[in-house]
Amino acid sequence: MQDKITRILKAIADPTRREIFHALILASTALPITQISNQFDISRQGITKHLKTLEKAGLVQISSKGRERFCYADPVPLQEVNKWLKFYEKFWDDAIGNLDSYLGHNT
Repeated sequence: MQDKITRILKAIADPTRREIFHALILASTALPITQISNQFDISRQGITKHLKTLEKAGLVQISSKGRERFCYADPVPLQEVNKWLKFYEKFWDDAIGNLDSYLGHNT
């Protein structure tokens, strides 16, 4: 599970990859790589490299239809990151509760 989370976090760490993923989510349909690359001031090769990183993380699926390659977003892997963060949320909530108690008792 940790390797999967690492790949996802690596994929979304880059602002351009987040923008690509966001654009695909908003499109809610498969987009050709050419159309994706036209939205960015990056070469098609650069966009393809970003898409490969997103694909390795499972956030993007790439399929071929004829000579064109289409991409669509799959947000399901983000649930793994959400589960991982939820575990630590308890510690954060406890720390806030302790701070609140401390401040409440010392005022």
